Amino acid sequence: MIKKLNTGWHVTVDYLPLFVELKTRSVLLVGGGEIASRKASLLLRTGAALTIVAPELHVELQQRHQKGEFEWLQGTFKTEYLDGVFLVIAATDDHNLNQHIFEAANHRAILVNVVDNQPLCSAIFPSIIDRSPIMVAISSAGKSPVLTKLLREKLESLLPFHLGSMADIAGRWREQVKQRFASLRQRRHFWEKAFHGRFATLIANGQLQQAEAQLEQQLTQDHSHLQGELALVGAGPGDPGLLTLKGLQVLQQADVVLYDHLVSAEILELVRRDADKICVGKRAGNHAVAQEETNALIIKLANQGKKVVRLKGGDPFIFGRGGEELQIAAAAGIPFQVVPGITAAIGASAYAGIPLTHREHAQSVTFITGHCRENGSELDWPALARGNQTLAIYMGIMKAALISQQLISHGRDANTPVAVIGCGTRPEQQVLTGTLSELERLAQAAPSPALLVVGEVARLHHQIAWFGQQSDDQNPLIDQEKTLAQVNHPAVIDFV
Repeated sequence: MIKKLNTGWHVTVDYLPLFVELKTRSVLLVGGGEIASRKASLLLRTGAALTIVAPELHVELQQRHQKGEFEWLQGTFKTEYLDGVFLVIAATDDHNLNQHIFEAANHRAILVNVVDNQPLCSAIFPSIIDRSPIMVAISSAGKSPVLTKLLREKLESLLPFHLGSMADIAGRWREQVKQRFASLRQRRHFWEKAFHGRFATLIANGQLQQAEAQLEQQLTQDHSHLQGELALVGAGPGDPGLLTLKGLQVLQQADVVLYDHLVSAEILELVRRDADKICVGKRAGNHAVAQEETNALIIKLANQGKKVVRLKGGDPFIFGRGGEELQIAAAAGIPFQVVPGITAAIGASAYAGIPLTHREHAQSVTFITGHCRENGSELDWPALARGNQTLAIYMGIMKAALISQQLISHGRDANTPVAVIGCGTRPEQQVLTGTLSELERLAQAAPSPALLVVGEVARLHHQIAWFGQQSDDQNPLIDQEKTLAQVNHPAVIDFV
């Protein structure tokens, strides 16, 4: 609130944010229902000496009382219960009782909170982001709880869950760092380096002992050399909403991002603004950057002390050469971590309304690639041609004719349902359905990148498609002639 005083314009606040230690302090909670149970759970985590006044207790409170976690004064509120109390919370639906508790507490200069009644509060509960001992509290002074909840949800996605462990370890090492570095500037530089470097990565990976060893090394090492590292991150199939929370957090910390063509522009927008972005993508028949060049670039950048993110579409370990790149990093002694992503078969099929397994149609699913290394092992076509299974085929557009011919010749029914999902999970997603004998023509009509799905589950697309613009005809018995007509006339291909 802004008010004009004699000395000029001043911003005033309704509540002063404070973090109060309640450990062993006497706290009185009036009410025994579900809301009171939630407040009690929060208060007991602080170590408060909690007393609850209520005629009856919610089932969760009954269980806690049986464990001796708080004292229960069965019955109605009495003013003398406020004697010696530090904080009182009223969580009842009795307005007169709440008013009485507020006035009695105020008269004794006791902090009081009446749940969901801001005028009857000298203290309020903020929306909390808990990364203990790191705590973030958000409040609208009781004016818009829904807005503070939305803000909390946004911040939750930005604050890693390992912050608490990082703060605990930093607290244990604070005195040693203070003895090692005399000036505040030196200490600040030390911790900034730790919180943005290998120490933070080890904490995130759950390697707490190694993290402490890293701090010890940082205290004694030659600070002229910085240790770089590599993070292999799966970007998912295209929709930026499918990027994992940890993937977003790692991208925000990167010094340089090496990305593929399959990574969407929307996801690249999430990269830290001052980070370098280098495309090392490959397309079928047009290898822009050789794999050996990418490997060398990773080593070079990491040896410069940079935090390198290798960002790959889908999941880096599913036909993404992620294992090869980590082998190179390991051989060079470069620390690394892996952040999995949603692979195309999972994401694109889900957005197309095609379950990869189904009790009535497919008891297994096999991920295969239609783009193998020269002189590589031949696919086990007899095994792939068996029924009651789903085939999810990556990079199969150019080999669609061969795939269809081999599966049919090894026993798969030519009328087996298939789907070709182009640009899966993106606004321009297209799903073309037909039979195995039509796979080549469907693949030629689909936009790239595309996923081929072979199996009875492909027919379910017409029943449970949900993403994007739906076709008028959702009949699962769609006839072959109509499907072929759609392939021959792209203007009427279903967009979903």
